[in-house]
Amino acid sequence: MGSVRTGRKEPRPGTRRGRVADPSASEKKPMSRLIPLICCLAALFLWACKPPPEKHEEVGVFPVTTPLRKDVELTREYVAQVHAFQHIEVRAQERGYLTEIYVDEGQRIEEGTKMFQIMPFLYQAELRRAEAEVDMASIEYKNTKLLADKNIVSPAELAIGKAKLKRAKAELSLAQTHMRLTEIRAPFTGLMDRFAVRLGSLVEEGELLTSLSDNRTLWIYFNVPEAEYLDYMMAGGEEMRVKFRMANGKIFDQEGKVEAIEADFDNTTGNIAFRATFQNPTGLLRHGETGNILVAAEYPNAQLVPQKATFEILDRRYVFVVDDEGTVQTRPITVAAELPHAFIVGEGLEDTDRILIDGLRKVRDGKHVDVEFEEPAEVFANLKYHAE
Repeated sequence: MGSVRTGRKEPRPGTRRGRVADPSASEKKPMSRLIPLICCLAALFLWACKPPPEKHEEVGVFPVTTPLRKDVELTREYVAQVHAFQHIEVRAQERGYLTEIYVDEGQRIEEGTKMFQIMPFLYQAELRRAEAEVDMASIEYKNTKLLADKNIVSPAELAIGKAKLKRAKAELSLAQTHMRLTEIRAPFTGLMDRFAVRLGSLVEEGELLTSLSDNRTLWIYFNVPEAEYLDYMMAGGEEMRVKFRMANGKIFDQEGKVEAIEADFDNTTGNIAFRATFQNPTGLLRHGETGNILVAAEYPNAQLVPQKATFEILDRRYVFVVDDEGTVQTRPITVAAELPHAFIVGEGLEDTDRILIDGLRKVRDGKHVDVEFEEPAEVFANLKYHAE
């Protein structure tokens, strides 16, 4: 029999019909990509771990000077409030209609000037009745006296008639007093304030009509911190002469003096109020104005250092003192007063101490430096503040 052939061809030995992927080759390809990345990361890591190059601090020559001795006058400023020597509220003393206003707002009036008229009809009727009672009692007393002189009536009846007349006069005086209370007059010379009522208003007893200020003398109050109060009192509490700077920045032409200090401190602010008295002859200042009290404090032969030569640590002030060998030493000081760009030193320095005035951030305690001395007068001349 012959062999039967089919349509499927068998592959010959040693031949491939298609390409078969090599597993080992597919695994090698991602690894070849990671190697450069790992090398880069390693290089970055080594570069980051490398210590930075050392910076060599440049040490130059540092300027030093000594404290400056000068007579200094320091002016302290305090916010102040102006009060008139007398400032009162004018109120109605009786109930009634306001029938007359004899003055104007802002007008200066003299003591005793009639300001308002309140007309209570009840008191007016009582006054007329009291006047009639006096007339009646007077006539009755005169008739009784004529009869008593002729011994027609007894002296007792004459005494009764006299007593009736006195009682009628007392009632008339009371009615007149009530009427005077409806007439408001100025108790002192001063300036009228704004009207609180208008003509024809029905005012009650005690109702505010206006205010009156006597500003010929002024009381100006200003608050002083506790420390400055203690310094003032411990120095003997001598008479303090002050000046007043007005709101426009100009100095008032009258000088004042402190005459009173309040009894208690303000616990919320730690201040106590001083009262300075000023004369105001032209009436320029008025009640309620504000400004600044200027107090001049003298510091004879004060020891001055530039503010820039100091530094602060935990609320304490220090300077760097350089000795003869060029060694920097930290020195604490106390500040007696502060001036623009300068401090008045209370304690801590000698006049011969050389203090560092520049480069404070470049030195530390115990460090050796080269210095160049500058005359204190030249140092302060270059500051904005000039010690006089």
